[in-house]
Amino acid sequence: MSREQSLRNGASLMVLGALIFLAYAVIFLLRAFTSDGFELGVETLNGVTRQQLDQLNPAIMGYMTHLHVALSGFIAAAAIAAGALAWYGVRDGLAWAWVTAVIAPVVALAVALPLHYMGHFHFDWVRHLGPIYVGTIIYVVGALIALVGLTRAAPGTARAAR
Repeated sequence: MSREQSLRNGASLMVLGALIFLAYAVIFLLRAFTSDGFELGVETLNGVTRQQLDQLNPAIMGYMTHLHVALSGFIAAAAIAAGALAWYGVRDGLAWAWVTAVIAPVVALAVALPLHYMGHFHFDWVRHLGPIYVGTIIYVVGALIALVGLTRAAPGTARAAR
């Protein structure tokens, strides 16, 4: 595969992964207003429903909806930024764009994922995290393919004598 093919194919996969993140954000946003549960794969919090929390104190659900809406916005923003960096930077062979397009989602996932495994609440991990894992796998494969292209010299670039 040529340098240009690696960059184009890698960036395309990165964009596909970012689109999956964006779709997750949209679903996350819609569920904040239309679902009986809390999030994808989280129907109750250890047996407590949204309705029960709302009866206990309406401010709790208002605040949780506010957090879900804000989080969906940040997920969408990160997805759009990562996808744009991949398409307009990585595809053109810009190393800084690749580094930024990799670091941004890594930071987001490094902050968000560990709490899911602390046992504070029960969830269906396939529905809750599955789409993010699928998008991440596609994104990482794309980033690795693009990295192969980035490590190859651009046509017409002088190589140092060894």
